[in-house]
Amino acid sequence: MKQLLILFLCLFFGPISAFGKDFKSVSTVDQTRAQISKLPKDDIWWTVYGEDMGWNFKNLHRMYPTVNVYREGKVRPLDYNLSDAIAEFNVDTPAGKKSFKDFLYSNQSTTMGIVILHKGKIVFEQYPRMEPYEKPIYWSVTKVFISTVLAILEDQGLVDVSKSIDFYLPALGESDYAGVKIRNILDMASGVDCSDEYEDRDACYYQFAASIGDAYWDHDSPDNPYTFLANLKTGTARPQGESFDYSGANTFVIGWLIEEITGMPFQDVLTKEVWRNIGAEGDASMLAPRYGVPVTDGGLLARLRDVARFGLLFTPSYSRVASKKIISDRYLSLILEGGNPDLLRNARHGGWTSDDTKHNVYQWDRVFKNNDIYKGGWGGQGLLVNPDRDLVAVYTGYFKKDQSEVRLLGLLRTVLDELYGEE
Repeated sequence: MKQLLILFLCLFFGPISAFGKDFKSVSTVDQTRAQISKLPKDDIWWTVYGEDMGWNFKNLHRMYPTVNVYREGKVRPLDYNLSDAIAEFNVDTPAGKKSFKDFLYSNQSTTMGIVILHKGKIVFEQYPRMEPYEKPIYWSVTKVFISTVLAILEDQGLVDVSKSIDFYLPALGESDYAGVKIRNILDMASGVDCSDEYEDRDACYYQFAASIGDAYWDHDSPDNPYTFLANLKTGTARPQGESFDYSGANTFVIGWLIEEITGMPFQDVLTKEVWRNIGAEGDASMLAPRYGVPVTDGGLLARLRDVARFGLLFTPSYSRVASKKIISDRYLSLILEGGNPDLLRNARHGGWTSDDTKHNVYQWDRVFKNNDIYKGGWGGQGLLVNPDRDLVAVYTGYFKKDQSEVRLLGLLRTVLDELYGEE
């Protein structure tokens, strides 16, 4: 009888995950209490660096409220075609040459996990500092989930990004966002003077972040991100559409727009349009520390393989996880060829462009000349997709206390370019 039950479960739900039979609990009750007791009382939790930051990134659901993003139906398993060439590829590090795998496990790296797919199959998967089932935070990688949902609504004819944001959100009609084109908000070129700022508690962005629960909050802080932005009067830093100026407030406005168009909280729209359609292994969630409002500019919590499934939607192998085409040819072409190179060249703050960068677009940080499209997260996270090469890579990490860790993106792009660049 037991064997028949197992057979039924396998047929109905798909293969049992490889990590299921060797399940390892990553935190005891005492350890969890000890870790949470380390959280600062007079500052925001993400100011804790080092291994404690890594633990916090993987355990936010134990510390703060979240909202659910639901999977549905059978798991669409990701097949394996593991590549020794990736693991053994020698990369240059400050300590000399190391194989890529050895680097990931060395003390130069804080990468917690990485998954690489080629043609829809896993060619490299390592978890140096986490378990496969854990759901770490992806910080600003979340932003391209928001822009992708909006692009899907565009394809459905529900929104015109050439219109001003207050056409759909009249609540912003008296704010600094009044008259700003939705496309410019998507491209981080709103011109609104509210750049990301993580230290000055009086800065526009910090105040916004406090209102949503993503920065230190006290009784003098704004209490509602919607009313904060509706009343925003910080002025214009640059004319809209002329300069890249990174701000999570822009992303939140896009999330608000999605909620207005659909009449649903953002997490439910993400469920409806994406997550239930990709054969995900698990539900995702979003950090929502205050009043159940999701941190749409950086709060996604999910398994690495499920974020990789999302990345597959931008490749020819999308059918490995989805029964229908979710990312339209229009949107993919816009990402690859429809950005404005002048935005990064004229960026308000430096460090965003390079000789091999084409442009930013729709919340993606960079589209490179080889058509790598990339979105990074604040604390060592990244999603890298190349539709031409049918490649997806997703990784997550944290900061050392002295921030001396070697950042992964450059090494990763070198490995993939050398091994898959001729395809």
